[in-house]
Amino acid sequence: MDYLKLTDFYEKLEKTSKRLEKTEILSQLLKDLRAEESEAVLNLIQGRVFPNWDERKIGVSDKLVIKAMNIATGISKEEIEKLWVKLGDLGEVSEEITKKKKQTTLRSKKLMVDFVYKTIRELAALEGEGAVNKKTGLIAELLTSAQPQEAKFIVRTLLEDLRVGAGEGTVRDAMVWAFFKEKLKIKYDPVNNQVEMPEGARKEYDFYCEKVQRACDLTNDFAEVFRIIKEEGINGLDRISLKGGKPINMMLFQKARNIAEAFEIVGKPAAFEYKYDGFRLQIHAVKGKILLFTRSLENVTAQFPDVADAVKKYVKGDNYILDAEVIGIDPKTKKWLPFQAISQRIKRKYDIEELAGKIPVMVNVFDIVQYGGKSVLEAPFKDRRKLIEKIVQEVPEKIGPAAEIITSDPAEAEKFYKKALSLGNEGMMAKNLEGIYKPGSRVGYGIKIKPILETLDVVITGAEWGTGKRANWLSSFTISCLTKDKSGFIEVGQVGTGIKEKPEGGVSFEELTKLLKPHVLKHEGKTVQVKPIVIIEVAYEEIQRSTNYNSGFALRFPRLITLRAEKPVKEINTLEDVEKIYLQQRSRHLK
Repeated sequence: MDYLKLTDFYEKLEKTSKRLEKTEILSQLLKDLRAEESEAVLNLIQGRVFPNWDERKIGVSDKLVIKAMNIATGISKEEIEKLWVKLGDLGEVSEEITKKKKQTTLRSKKLMVDFVYKTIRELAALEGEGAVNKKTGLIAELLTSAQPQEAKFIVRTLLEDLRVGAGEGTVRDAMVWAFFKEKLKIKYDPVNNQVEMPEGARKEYDFYCEKVQRACDLTNDFAEVFRIIKEEGINGLDRISLKGGKPINMMLFQKARNIAEAFEIVGKPAAFEYKYDGFRLQIHAVKGKILLFTRSLENVTAQFPDVADAVKKYVKGDNYILDAEVIGIDPKTKKWLPFQAISQRIKRKYDIEELAGKIPVMVNVFDIVQYGGKSVLEAPFKDRRKLIEKIVQEVPEKIGPAAEIITSDPAEAEKFYKKALSLGNEGMMAKNLEGIYKPGSRVGYGIKIKPILETLDVVITGAEWGTGKRANWLSSFTISCLTKDKSGFIEVGQVGTGIKEKPEGGVSFEELTKLLKPHVLKHEGKTVQVKPIVIIEVAYEEIQRSTNYNSGFALRFPRLITLRAEKPVKEINTLEDVEKIYLQQRSRHLK
């Protein structure tokens, strides 16, 4: 397939926000796709060249791409950056300058999907002396051969920001449409944006979607699922099984307001476990080799050698997949530390041993999905827990099964909850004893219970101009509270969620931009400093210690609730308030 044809589909996808229409567009692409093209196309259509769980990264910055664009078109970096500020999307900038490029420095040729895919993947392997120049050359070669439309999507792919809205659920449904649309007599009505199918076909359609979803959850490889369906039909998916070393989507959990609601959802008796304030890891043992994956399926084995060592030493067996939470421990006080204490290790490439020595970690195993090469996904949780207790040795401050009680008594559950919080945990989990492990799904087999923290009134002191559809709006708002003596402002985080794309139904990016624009004090590239006038109320997951902001704290996952136009700036929350909540949250008294 030539790359221009693929980008035609990108254009169609980008022009619609309707999921059903996107599904129809993708199904047309997949219908005629050859099996040998599936890996490249199904990765590229989701804006990547490697699966989520692959250690390799493209490793390309805005600056490097701008340099390559300059080489490919002869247009100055200054002009490119100026256009970038105007358009807010380097992909669109690349499209525009390709239309009017002044010179061609490399030989131009027709681009094929396979060539683009392989070239971008090559970038990840380039390291060491001269790597930057080699990367720049490869990108410039692609852009020199590209048509304007192709250039736009090459740049977006390089920066992992494709913006065509082809999410995993849409790709899954598109596969079903591509292969079974005629059999199920599915008809898409583009005028009314609705799907029609005969009476009784819905059940069979849902069956196909569930089988495809399960296969995708187990493999995290849409190309493999595509090839099996194309060559063997829907029943071919039945042979898909767990593969050690290849992460599956982790089971997710909804929130309950309180213990009573948790019992209603998971039933009685229920298993209650600590919800540790740590780092969730999927632990794979493949013939004795330990591999560690994050919730986003990123391979972090190199960053946690101490975890790998503990697992190898204290877990019986050579082939298994565990679900666990890793927490940091203060080596002096032996207190459990909050998430941010070990979060820096996630992206760290160097000095890992030094960090591991400063903050040792403990592995809390709370589930298992495979043992001895055999899946236990369908086994009841109570049996999976027994297996964990059988194979995971309890070693204080190193590894063990997650702390657990089984009870039908709300008072006993409340006592366990208070103990969990007193130790610095986020809260606790409640689990159905008969529940299976369903990858990637929030189905009520488990529920999390966490305390609700009070909201904060803060003021916006900075922002960044958005990209893409938000190119003309401010976004990523820097928020600040008052200093203790109320003489100035001090930063506590950035907020970008809880804000609407459209004015209806809440505070929008457009509204905030109009409020802030007259009060811009300073421009630095795409970043602006604004006069502290616009007050907002924010909710958040918790307050953490942080060196990223001059307050020494950061709101974790802040979310805008509403504007507080009626409130004077002098009455917003202070750093003293932030410190007080930090010390009180979950009864943690860490400094």
